[in-house]
Amino acid sequence: MGHLSNMLKGLVRSVAIGRGRTSACSGTNDAREAADAMAKDAKRNDMILRSSGAMGEVGSSGCFVSAFSRRGEKGVNQDCSIVWKEFGGQEDTIFCGIFDGHGPWGHLVAKMVRECLPQSLLCSWQETLVLNSLDLDLDLVSNKKLSQCDIWKQSCIRTCDAVDRELKEYRRLDSFYSGTTALTVVKQMKPSA
Repeated sequence: MGHLSNMLKGLVRSVAIGRGRTSACSGTNDAREAADAMAKDAKRNDMILRSSGAMGEVGSSGCFVSAFSRRGEKGVNQDCSIVWKEFGGQEDTIFCGIFDGHGPWGHLVAKMVRECLPQSLLCSWQETLVLNSLDLDLDLVSNKKLSQCDIWKQSCIRTCDAVDRELKEYRRLDSFYSGTTALTVVKQMKPSA
């Protein structure tokens, strides 16, 4: 949770000094570093699944989530996936993504998006949360469900735009004739009563 508080402090500081709205944390190094640190911690604690397999809940005999991909007959498998438990350091949140590459370099595009999209989304979500909490006209108490949905929607749009720009700037990869379809889900589970 220390990474989350560092991220929020960095975002508030960057907004306060006038950096304004940046897309997917491109201008907030503290937020990017915190998101990357969260990803490293999640990898180290086996909370990220990036290949075929299963991931269990701590102390549970059952399977929490499983993923499977099988190579077809056309050649290189261009599909990849990711499951990240406790997304953003929140015990009640999970991120899932499936990336279906297409074109000559689709497998590389799919892997690049799988690697950068979750952290970028996390950064964008935190930044959007901070920016909206600074908006005095926003009433989070009376319209909480709509506000959370709107914050995730804004974050997803900004993240996809940032990832598209990042792919275009990557010179070693032709993302004009290759790409990926991405299906992602962020699920926040209700705490048990």
